[in-house]
Amino acid sequence: MELKWLEDFASLARTGSFSRSAEERHVTQSAFSRRIQALETWLGVALIDRSTYPTTLTAAGREFRETAEEAVRMLHGSRSALQASARPNAQVVAVAALHTLALTFFPRWFRQIEAATGPLSSRVLPDDFHNCIQAVAEGGYDFLLTFHHPSVPILLDPEHYPHRIVGADSLVPVCCAGLADESAALPLLSYPQTSFLGRVVIHAQARAGNPPAVIAHTNENAMAEALKFMALEGHGLAWLPRSLVARDLEDGRLIAVGEEAPLEIRLYRNAGHRRSTVSAVWQAAAAIAAKTMQDRNSPV
Repeated sequence: MELKWLEDFASLARTGSFSRSAEERHVTQSAFSRRIQALETWLGVALIDRSTYPTTLTAAGREFRETAEEAVRMLHGSRSALQASARPNAQVVAVAALHTLALTFFPRWFRQIEAATGPLSSRVLPDDFHNCIQAVAEGGYDFLLTFHHPSVPILLDPEHYPHRIVGADSLVPVCCAGLADESAALPLLSYPQTSFLGRVVIHAQARAGNPPAVIAHTNENAMAEALKFMALEGHGLAWLPRSLVARDLEDGRLIAVGEEAPLEIRLYRNAGHRRSTVSAVWQAAAAIAAKTMQDRNSPV
């Protein structure tokens, strides 16, 4: 049994809607439904009456609801207390960041932050889009550092999770130099279609001027870093953040073969975290972003 199953059930009991709870929990409706079914299988009873609309709880579901909600409260409360005792230093800032941003963007950006705030301790979670959002939404992390593209909305309440645009990147279709000379369609090295970058690529690939790719993927991986090395070895075409492949493009190891898809780099804050260190990082991020924008707009 997993904690997220209890959190899913508590959400569904409150909203009475699989679709609304799936949005709230940042998963697809089918994945959310499977998790509810997994909880029912573990308990050995049906919790949801699926013959009615809106969704209602069975007698067992009504009985279990209080237990589930109390278990979630106790576990989160215990986790918060343990984290507080383990990190007595209020100077620690916790950031959940997409893998690529943790590698390519965070180190230099955080050095700029420290130039404004003074030395800080940091705790970084490099993970995929869903897990990073969940880490911030569940209160374990102060900030979320993520890409953003208009085709993939980020379903975080702006009142509780405001954001700042702190940088820019792009997804560029690339392949190794040898494959770039071939006229045939290239094998596609892809992200899972339900992942953040996978959904952006679907949108970008549909635009005119972008290269074709065979339907049969030679590799699927949620990590852009893994796809980069597949592309370098000549396995096919991959859509990769320019920040990740800039040096490879300069050196000619990879060739850009289509239009790029622009990406924002956004910093989301858990507004419920009001420590002075969190506020200082937030203010410094705004100042750095404003200076960066001013420098870009200044005439050469």
